[in-house]
Amino acid sequence: MPSYKIKHTTRYTYESNVIDCTNQVMLFPLADGKLEVRKHDLSISYTPTVEVFTDFFGNRVGVFSVIKPHRELLIVSEAEVITKPVLFPMDDQPAQEQWQYLTGLKNKVLFFDYLQREGFESAGEVAQVIKEIVDENKTPFNTSLNLSSYINNNFEYKKGVTNVETRTHEVWKLKAGVCQDFAHMLLVMLRIAGIPARYVSGYICPKDEGVRGEGATHAWVEAFMPNYGWMGLDPTNNCIVTDGHVRLAVGRSFSDCTPAKGTYKGTGEHTLEVSVHIENGNPSTLTPTPFSPVLHNPSITTTSSNSYRSFVEMKQQQQQQ
Repeated sequence: MPSYKIKHTTRYTYESNVIDCTNQVMLFPLADGKLEVRKHDLSISYTPTVEVFTDFFGNRVGVFSVIKPHRELLIVSEAEVITKPVLFPMDDQPAQEQWQYLTGLKNKVLFFDYLQREGFESAGEVAQVIKEIVDENKTPFNTSLNLSSYINNNFEYKKGVTNVETRTHEVWKLKAGVCQDFAHMLLVMLRIAGIPARYVSGYICPKDEGVRGEGATHAWVEAFMPNYGWMGLDPTNNCIVTDGHVRLAVGRSFSDCTPAKGTYKGTGEHTLEVSVHIENGNPSTLTPTPFSPVLHNPSITTTSSNSYRSFVEMKQQQQQQ
């Protein structure tokens, strides 16, 4: 089974001293039947205490604060993982029965968020394209593959033309972007087609050179298949997710899965640098990061979380607004 060593470095530098810096990190590989996490270390400048909890979507989330004045913050996540084989759906049930099953999920609480359609200026154009692709005589599995191929074939992988704030309408018109844009557009199309879809943040760990998404966090989509469950689709590389992908977080969209984000008091000018280095096999050491401030391992505390309770609390907060 493939094994990987992953080093994810996030560096914030500020124009002048900042204080009361509070951050959230989602840098914990999601262990499940397809992924074994043998080791994970999180190192952060100034030795803050990191409190770890499980969010509504089942992700592990860390929060910490740096109160004293500082002009640099470095977060280094190092993980050793083993990925396991992924079995593809058998897809032997009649297509119409599968579509009927997915239609019934609209009334299931756990799928509300993953079927919610996004409103944007080009939604009509996207729906027309989907209408030409989707054939209910073909299974949701085949439809999902066709939609992923459409994104890969019709969108140009191009860095620098979008950012995390680029709207869906703009990405559709540009027909270009990076893995986050490819994943988001596939997610939008799957939901319009009636297939539950969720956004995934993580890493692609290539055995060979030439895949897109190396050197940074990667993004893809999971589509829910009848009689199978969540199946990963990587439209950036036009493939089904297998043992070369490592998940960090899942959610409704990128905002639910952001690897690191936070707030601070001080100048509004700051610089963010992110690097990801992945080694295959079992090398003795990871290649050192180019950044070199002194780091200390923070203390980590874990609190339990009940997903149903979180859902109820979320709905209560919405009602109070």
